[in-house]
Amino acid sequence: MDNRRLLYSISISLVILVLFQVIASYVLPPPKKAPPHPATQTAQTQPVSGQPAPGVPAPSAVPPAAAPGGVAAKIPAGPRLAISTPLLRGSMSLVGARLDDLVLTRYHQTVKKTSPLVQLLSQAGTAKSYYVQFGWDAAPGSSLKVPGPDTVWTSSGGDLSPAHPVTLSWNNGAGVTFELKLAVDRQYLFTVQQRVINHGAAAVEVYPWSRIRRDFLPEEPGSFTLHKGPIGVFHGTLHEMGYEGVKSGGKHPAAGDAPGTAYQTTNLGGWAGITGKYWLTALIPSQGREVIGAYRYLADPGQPEHGGYQVDYMTAKPVDAAPGATASTTTHVFAGAKVLSILSHYETQYRIPLFERAIDFGWFFFLTKPIFIALDYLAGVFGNMGVAIIVFTIGLKLVLFPLVRTSYRSMARMRAITPKVQALRERYKDDQMQQQKEIMALYKAEGVNPAAGCLPMLPQIPIFFSLYKVIFISIGMRHAPFVLWIHDLSAEDPTNIFNLFGLLPFHPSALSPFLHLGILPIIMGITMWGQQRLNPPPPDPTQAKMMQFMPVIFTFMLGRFAAGLVLYYCVNNTLTILQQWTIMRGTNAAPRAAANLNAKG
Repeated sequence: MDNRRLLYSISISLVILVLFQVIASYVLPPPKKAPPHPATQTAQTQPVSGQPAPGVPAPSAVPPAAAPGGVAAKIPAGPRLAISTPLLRGSMSLVGARLDDLVLTRYHQTVKKTSPLVQLLSQAGTAKSYYVQFGWDAAPGSSLKVPGPDTVWTSSGGDLSPAHPVTLSWNNGAGVTFELKLAVDRQYLFTVQQRVINHGAAAVEVYPWSRIRRDFLPEEPGSFTLHKGPIGVFHGTLHEMGYEGVKSGGKHPAAGDAPGTAYQTTNLGGWAGITGKYWLTALIPSQGREVIGAYRYLADPGQPEHGGYQVDYMTAKPVDAAPGATASTTTHVFAGAKVLSILSHYETQYRIPLFERAIDFGWFFFLTKPIFIALDYLAGVFGNMGVAIIVFTIGLKLVLFPLVRTSYRSMARMRAITPKVQALRERYKDDQMQQQKEIMALYKAEGVNPAAGCLPMLPQIPIFFSLYKVIFISIGMRHAPFVLWIHDLSAEDPTNIFNLFGLLPFHPSALSPFLHLGILPIIMGITMWGQQRLNPPPPDPTQAKMMQFMPVIFTFMLGRFAAGLVLYYCVNNTLTILQQWTIMRGTNAAPRAAANLNAKG
């Protein structure tokens, strides 16, 4: 009875879940997304901390999201500095020193090579405003004029490229020159040196700052499987905060923090930025300098639900420039694809703590990372990520074969005594306690442990979950073709049985997400059914009927999963069938041989 109730509960829960998904997706109106608001370049005078230490300025790194009344501030147009590298192309605004136009030359928005390139950074004032900016604040009480959001910088000339650094300069008219010395490598790293050259008669104190500002949300929010939003390493620990967390934290900042501050700390070096599934924009201050890092939500004063998300750094102590001297700080900016080898290179070269963890390896990173590396290596060897998944799955099955053999031998022995167990259930069907006692005695007499078939499978669970994670987050899987109709292993199988695999001119998945069932998920379901047929049936009839539906349920569930993951399950199930059939055949051979000898004797 307990088993029946449990199975009934599971069945009802599945039905409720399916109905909820259908109702939420196609009956209830979708939630309205707040339109993105462009950022203003008007500085404000909110301090980094509500109780600043002496000498800490009111940083202009924290501007409001829009002008009063919710009207977006107009971003002044002006000259731009062109940027060209093997992996990046774009420009930087010389008004306000904003790195706000950057595309990734090796990645397209869709699987078609003719589609537009991925736009990582976009100009302030556009629908998807996303940029990096640098500046200074004067010390409190100082009359020093510093560059502002409308400052027009003068370029030293030429385009910014790996072979040609560029210097931006601005003179405040009072004997102080501010410079931004810009350099970029052949991959995704910018080096920005903020210099203050003092030609005056008095010393100056300034607080250099840098910030990343994003004024829109990703189309697909983050989840427990994938983090999207602010990310950084502070005090040697990875600190992630989703967009909703930043928004709610910014509305209710901690005591002493400026309005909009969701998280703030003083740290030596580290790094912080905003991450997505495949792309990252990050600020990397000098690792030996004490800086104040923060995650903020900058609400529109007229419409608090509208605003932007910001990650910023400011030096914790002022930078002093004596008369005739120059003071400088250096910040690296990463803007590009989260390629593990590139992140690892930067982590080693610049001693950036945990920079590889910008890739969301998850809880089982000690398993996920090696799998990530293995698949990437195999894809390089075979030139095809689908083949890499197949080869990796074969290798994984070989490594886990001892555990699998123990499990299947136990299943084979359980199958052999199933008729005896059924006989005992019939004989003692009115006495449950005696029935269990006799069954346990039978297990002991036959040397069978019912749990032995399951326990060896437990260590495989984190491995399989880690593999799912890798397939989900790996940039090598993005737009990676396999064979025939599979052109993108990171997307679902494009075929659909409900429109006769494209013969009928409509898309059933538009009616319900459960009406998408491609060729690869169907193959997976068949292999799962074949694997189930080799297992001993559950002794309880209700449980046995429920198990018969599992291949169908999983087939529909995986119909919307990435083709790379479904390919893995197809290969894994096929290999499991071969292993199981071979092991069980060998296990049953000895009893049959003994029976034949006895018959001849």
